[in-house]
Amino acid sequence: MPVFSLDPEQTDWCAELRTLAVERLRPLAEKGEPGRVNRPLIAALGELGLLARLFGEADGERAGRGAGTLELCLLRESLAQGCTEAETALALQGLGACPVVRAGTGRQRARWLPEVSAGRAVAAFALSEPGAGSDAAALALRAEPDGDGWLLTGEKRWISNAPEADFYTVFARTGEGEGARGITAFLVPAGRPGLTGSAIEMLAPHAIGSLVFDAVPVTREDLLGGEGHGFRVAMETLNLFRPSVGAFAVGMARAALDATLEHTARRGAFGGRLKDLQAVAHQVAEMATRTEAARLLVYAAAEAYDTGAPDVPRRSAMAKLFATETAQFVVDTAVQLHGARALQRGHLLEHLYREVRAPRIYEGATEVQRTIIAKELYRERRAELGRTEPERTYPGPADPGPGEPERTEPDA
Repeated sequence: MPVFSLDPEQTDWCAELRTLAVERLRPLAEKGEPGRVNRPLIAALGELGLLARLFGEADGERAGRGAGTLELCLLRESLAQGCTEAETALALQGLGACPVVRAGTGRQRARWLPEVSAGRAVAAFALSEPGAGSDAAALALRAEPDGDGWLLTGEKRWISNAPEADFYTVFARTGEGEGARGITAFLVPAGRPGLTGSAIEMLAPHAIGSLVFDAVPVTREDLLGGEGHGFRVAMETLNLFRPSVGAFAVGMARAALDATLEHTARRGAFGGRLKDLQAVAHQVAEMATRTEAARLLVYAAAEAYDTGAPDVPRRSAMAKLFATETAQFVVDTAVQLHGARALQRGHLLEHLYREVRAPRIYEGATEVQRTIIAKELYRERRAELGRTEPERTYPGPADPGPGEPERTEPDA
């Protein structure tokens, strides 16, 4: 059943996380250089045990049994409310290392997961390319056979933590099939011959860059999930993180709402306070209502994922769609109600205004989420009516092969 309220222990934990974000993590974030990986901040996330909650133990019986999806959502929402840079640093460590948790060998997990959990190694998820974003199966990075291994040739772009990460989960085409067929995932440590990269200056101040592969050697020991199974590795990772992107958005919306409540309650205008103006009060009410609705959608999607409910794809897509669109609305309205001061460099809302735009694109753009929701609704409807005729799909060479998931996710 979906979760519609938190128990006292969860509520207390979220409050502790917000305090940690403000008092311990935000000062480190403010010292970071825009557009660069903030290693002291990542190290602090490791020291506080927050990264370890994502992964669990590196090997043994509990390997990979880290945070459940609901716990991950609470973690991301609470950190985002206090320090968006800390939230993003944690999420990117999870995204880059999750394929190692789920598809890595015992040796790969033992080598990298303790380092990532401790905040000593920086991970990156390298899927997107100049010509492969929302249609992730259109990637063109080639893995050409070379003895017992391959040589990677091509380019990745808009890769978070590039080019400063210590290792990359890289998706390349090893087979001749088109679309999702023939895609393989590799764990590629930084420093491999032929691997270079450069930073890309973006609206939000995070480390994002491009990677160039010039005959970069990889072997079978670098495989994640086996040859030809890379698209499934990518989709399982992104499907896990989709609801928590909504949690990140909810955290930003709550931060903007809190700032607006404080500002409108004390700001004088027209002989009274801003909050006394009906036009302002109604906007604040709308901000709060949408934020709470988004929050409940995220919690319900997370609970559905954790319990293995059959409607996970639809719930996750709804949560990601509504939460990210809501955050954009709430932050924009907050800026409007604050006036020019909110556009000054260094103001919380100026910061959130730059941060809030990207989540509507990465890990499944808004348009992609709407497509998933509609397809799932019609699939569920056919199941309810007991119809067994095959579903009609959109034609195209990039359609996934038998047993492969939908091709609807971009990189972060």
